[in-house]
Amino acid sequence: MAGIVIIFDFDRTLIDGDSDNWVVTEMGLTEIFHQLRFTLPWNRLMDRMMMELHSQGRSIDDIEACLRKMPIDSHIIEAIKSAKSLGCDLKIVSDANQFFIEKILEQHILLDCFSEIYTNPSSVDKNGKLHIFPYHGDASLPHSCNLCPSNLCKGLVMDHIRGLSPNDQIPRRVIYLGDGGGDFCPTLKLKETDCVMPRTNYPLWKRISDNSSLIKAQVKEWSNAEELQKILMQLVNTITKDNS
Repeated sequence: MAGIVIIFDFDRTLIDGDSDNWVVTEMGLTEIFHQLRFTLPWNRLMDRMMMELHSQGRSIDDIEACLRKMPIDSHIIEAIKSAKSLGCDLKIVSDANQFFIEKILEQHILLDCFSEIYTNPSSVDKNGKLHIFPYHGDASLPHSCNLCPSNLCKGLVMDHIRGLSPNDQIPRRVIYLGDGGGDFCPTLKLKETDCVMPRTNYPLWKRISDNSSLIKAQVKEWSNAEELQKILMQLVNTITKDNS
């Protein structure tokens, strides 16, 4: 093993767009979505959108077909497969949801590249309605982190990932890729030997720029899929050589 853990955010990182917005737009939910946008937390709002689809007679197969049209840039696909082939441990930490992520990855034959996906869970009930739940369970009992939305603290997920194999002979080095404000909390958990790859001019990049003294990890910014692939593979190759 290369001794490298690569953690991807999903929306606007692994995919260029947003999977929630994709479904809302493609399945004609824009009007009701904007009516309810500020009345519910995002996680509950998306669950409400799935209820709306079911009430319109749209099936789980319709949602899946919509997700399978979501593109992933070829540079991202190549980067994922290359990193996997070099022995990196790939994970996803995302505020999207299990059903959306898995169906998109399946379409591009990438699901098996990831050892774990940490995201808001989902299930399909006996009536065929998709439900989306908060990662941290009951919204009335949220985590205590004031940097993250109540349904998911990615910093707590990072702590969990760190604790999975504390006794490795080769210390595992983390490369974290993200774009959003929710990616700042796990970035604060990174060590000097780790690297964070924020997307240029997105919220994570801005927070890192405004709080650079708090960041221990090396920072390598990127702006598009081609840059992501180039920088990520340079980091993987460098770390692999260091560990050999």
